[in-house]
Amino acid sequence: MTTQQAIEALHALPRLGQGVPGLARMQNLMDHLGNPEKELQCIHIAGTNGKGSLAAMTSSILTAAGYKTGLTISPYIVDFRERFQIDGEMIPPRTLASLAQKVLDAVDAIELEGGEIPVQFEAVTALALLWFAREKCDLVVLETGLGGRCDATNIVPHKLVAAITKIGYDHTEILGDTLDKIAAEKAGIIKEGCAVVNYPEQPAEAMGPILGAAAETNTVIITPEMDDIRLLRGKRLENRIDYGGYKANLQFPGAHQANHAAMAVEIALALWREFGYDISDDAIEQGLNNARMPARIEVMRRHPLLLLDGCHNPDGAKVLAETLTKAEYEENLVGVLGMLADKDYKDMLSDLAPCFAKVFTVTPDCPRALSAEDLQKEARFHLDAEAAASVPEALRKALDYCEENNLAGVVVCGSLYLAAEARPLMLKEAKN
Repeated sequence: MTTQQAIEALHALPRLGQGVPGLARMQNLMDHLGNPEKELQCIHIAGTNGKGSLAAMTSSILTAAGYKTGLTISPYIVDFRERFQIDGEMIPPRTLASLAQKVLDAVDAIELEGGEIPVQFEAVTALALLWFAREKCDLVVLETGLGGRCDATNIVPHKLVAAITKIGYDHTEILGDTLDKIAAEKAGIIKEGCAVVNYPEQPAEAMGPILGAAAETNTVIITPEMDDIRLLRGKRLENRIDYGGYKANLQFPGAHQANHAAMAVEIALALWREFGYDISDDAIEQGLNNARMPARIEVMRRHPLLLLDGCHNPDGAKVLAETLTKAEYEENLVGVLGMLADKDYKDMLSDLAPCFAKVFTVTPDCPRALSAEDLQKEARFHLDAEAAASVPEALRKALDYCEENNLAGVVVCGSLYLAAEARPLMLKEAKN
């Protein structure tokens, strides 16, 4: 099996399960694989926004401290192998193919036994856990895919830290239509014996279920103090922070990322204090400085600005808009926007519109995409908008419009699917 065949075979599995939500199907798959999850010591991250950034910062700190650190993130942006990393290196293609075969053989065995077939995310998570155990990782940072309580990643028995990033509205058809319902699902990752690190500006409505889950499991919640988080002076879109004396120049623009950095520091301190891991102050600062992740308000060129963000819900769009406004880019940018029809794209447009002089709309490469034409019709209520036939065409038109009108730069945003298609084109442009 080639790497591409392995990826296609994993994606050919069902996307969603048919039965009652739970971990029984995932547990059956892990049993067939010899339960590699039992060999791992994990840091588990749930939340609506910021999971990937926090996971990247945390794993970077642990690697800087000298620990062999596994990281699984969801979704990937450009390369499927981004989902599986050890010390910042993606899984080798041949290893991916061989472990995928092992997982798919287990899926076939389950089907022959008449069991329910695992879904895509379960198979991918199983592959990651199998690799981390085989490579004897010291620590593993796991990002949930959806929710928490019934998420495939929640299968791990040895959980040292559970971290909850900001709770917001996303996947409401599955997780619930109120913040407390969504928070209850996310807080399902909290288990007895683990430390809990909470987002410092968690909405009040979400706190009830989080506090309840902590009380039930006799765990203490660690929440960074906002007074200890300081934003330091820096260049436009630089993010220099100081949290309780830990200073870093984050590679993630946006004031909200200081909150994630504070959470990453508290995770590291909890691992040291509660479990005896040797993590120095230097490792914490080095890890924060080194952490990177594509399409998280990613500045690919500064002059003229070329920026990519995978924001795909109102909270993400609001954060991007606030970051651009704070950097004084109002109405001085050109946007390339692509969104999914099942997202709150009207609210997203309302937040993003003040940043742009003009936008070019595109259809992301996804069956759930909103067409460029429909997005353009909606965008016209806010600003000058033009539909483009493709992402390359939209990017070219946006760059030309920016130059002709002496604007500050181009921002591509609205969907992770759009980010995946646009990033290689933008990297090429940034080198010119």
